[in-house]
Amino acid sequence: MSGPLAGLRVIEMPAIGPVPFCGMLLADLGADVLRIDRTGEVDLGLPVEPKYELLGRGKRSLALDLKDPKAIALVLDLFAKADVVIEGFRPGVMERLGLGPDVAQQRNPKLVYGRMTGWGQQGPLAPAAGHDINYIALTGALHAIGRAEGGPVPPLNLVGDFGGGSLYLAMGVLAALFERQTSGRGQVVDAAMVDGAASLMTLFYGLKGAGLWSDTRGGNMLDSGAPWYDSYECADGGFVAIGSIEGKFYAELIQKLGLDPKILPKQHDRRNWPSLRAAIAASFRTKTRDEWCRLMEGSDICFAPILSLEEAPRHPHMAARETFVAPDGVTQPAPAPRFSRTPGGIAHKPPVRGEGGAAALTEWGVTAEAQHAASGE
Repeated sequence: MSGPLAGLRVIEMPAIGPVPFCGMLLADLGADVLRIDRTGEVDLGLPVEPKYELLGRGKRSLALDLKDPKAIALVLDLFAKADVVIEGFRPGVMERLGLGPDVAQQRNPKLVYGRMTGWGQQGPLAPAAGHDINYIALTGALHAIGRAEGGPVPPLNLVGDFGGGSLYLAMGVLAALFERQTSGRGQVVDAAMVDGAASLMTLFYGLKGAGLWSDTRGGNMLDSGAPWYDSYECADGGFVAIGSIEGKFYAELIQKLGLDPKILPKQHDRRNWPSLRAAIAASFRTKTRDEWCRLMEGSDICFAPILSLEEAPRHPHMAARETFVAPDGVTQPAPAPRFSRTPGGIAHKPPVRGEGGAAALTEWGVTAEAQHAASGE
């Protein structure tokens, strides 16, 4: 393992989405992540070949029957040797398994115990099922995303699951590890996606309080309301994105579009934004996306072509930075962020269920007798 987290031992309990993504981030930065997989047939949402389960990259897998007391005993043994546990069950499930934080931290007082849920460990909705779209709906985030003429648009599952969930869990775990250097003690990190998604909306709640943001969707500067911060269709059906907020950037946009600023409405004249939008849209439709790229890309307009998942890795900037890599022929984003002395990396491809687990147990100092007992041998 290489990276700034090399030597950190992490147990990842069975989960989908946010917890595996958090585990991937830690593994990309050098942590030794051991994923506990269930034996038997398990529905984890989107079945794909193991090599495409990219959230599992860099991890090792240990397959266990968590209904078997011997398997639970092995997991507790691993907790005693780990620095971090991350889990994404509904509240109370880990306790019913005998693997809750109280039991775990009795075995290992230095353990950082990261808990990922949608609604949180407490509250009226805590026991209920949910997905990203539900969590961001409750925070105001989903209401704010979309055009004036349509309904709210789900932003993939980036805001609740990964932004408000995985990244906040990773930050919480690392903060607890930092604090542990002083106290010598671990603690529980309660990362709820509703909390994280709400936190991501802090700027907009501030703007609303100041009277600078409206709850009218598609009527604000950053939500497609402003004609100079939006996407536009080109002559070939491709799209481009512009974010010409600052006056000098906006002036360059108008100049490159071939429009006459003397006959256009002022940039911040909201009453005439529809006519300004129409003029900008008409101009963008006169050239193809690639023609606009040659004219605008790299300028201070704040311009970019809107690329598909197929196109993005081939863009010259992405290629120059090696933002995407293709180990084993599978194109995927490279680890981020980057470090000057201790770069992260993808240690190995995603494991099939149970792959690498035995070696991990040996390296972590689990006795052969305990391994055999948990495997039923």
